[in-house]
Amino acid sequence: MSTDNKPAIWEMVVVHRAFRREFKLAPRLISQVAPGDRARAEVLADYLTELLTGLHHHHSGEDKLLWPLLLERVSLEADLVHTMEAQHEKVGACIADLEELLPAWRAEADAGRRDRVVNTLTLLNDELVAHLDQEEERILPLVAQHLTVAEWDALSEYGRSQLSKDRLLIQLGFLLEDATPAERDAFLALLPPAARVLWRLVGLRQYRKECARVRGITFARS
Repeated sequence: MSTDNKPAIWEMVVVHRAFRREFKLAPRLISQVAPGDRARAEVLADYLTELLTGLHHHHSGEDKLLWPLLLERVSLEADLVHTMEAQHEKVGACIADLEELLPAWRAEADAGRRDRVVNTLTLLNDELVAHLDQEEERILPLVAQHLTVAEWDALSEYGRSQLSKDRLLIQLGFLLEDATPAERDAFLALLPPAARVLWRLVGLRQYRKECARVRGITFARS
């Protein structure tokens, strides 16, 4: 939520930080799956499917609610906005390729499909990092100057509306893992008091369990 009559663009940076972490980690996790280990392939296929869905919804919100406003108000930056749109298309093509590859790899856990998933993920990560870097450097300052608080909050609300209700605490942990203490407090302040209590009593433990399941390690961060 935005404050002081300015869009809270820091929220986007926190979301980007989480995507950077997971899309850097995912190729390494998948490359370590032994051929024939269907149980492990299923765990990581589920994890990656949720991650890809989250990225798709994140970008679709920008396509619907951000780029049209910037094109309307900052005409001198039209080329930049079109570059952002083109980068979304490249990332979207990688997402589509992975969605096609994952079911067969999940079922067979074979080395060939595993390696194709890893290679496509690596390409996606390269495209995504370049996009996020440019968006943070050049787009977010334009947002701060040219969007209203209500318009920015509508984009944030769109993102929240796409979250799976039974995975909300897990996805909150996904965002908070690398957030600063101030950012964590600000995100938690957006929640109703009962939800904040639920996060502290249940959600953090659920997220640590999820990290252990996906990463194969004990997650000890407080």
